[in-house]
Amino acid sequence: MRKIVLLCNAGMSTSMLMKKMKGYAEQSNYDCEIQAYALAEAQNVGQTADIVLLGPQVRYALNTVKTQLPGQIIEVIDMAAYGMLDGKKVIEQVKNALGD
Repeated sequence: MRKIVLLCNAGMSTSMLMKKMKGYAEQSNYDCEIQAYALAEAQNVGQTADIVLLGPQVRYALNTVKTQLPGQIIEVIDMAAYGMLDGKKVIEQVKNALGD
């Protein structure tokens, strides 16, 4: 089971995307756990994740999060996919990043 952590300013806007991602993952039989958190929690919640995804609105923090979580796979969610709440596209981004 893959563990996916989503980070945004307060964890709220990403929660909507998380629901769409969970729906697509279930439909496509992709075994994963997805959780959304505030950016401030990155160091606490990202340590055990297979991948950490940042919302486009916090992409400025990418280098900081990479420093906090060395060795972790960390990416920024595609802006169009985020804006359209395209769970399928984000799950595909995860699969590509993880080689699944």
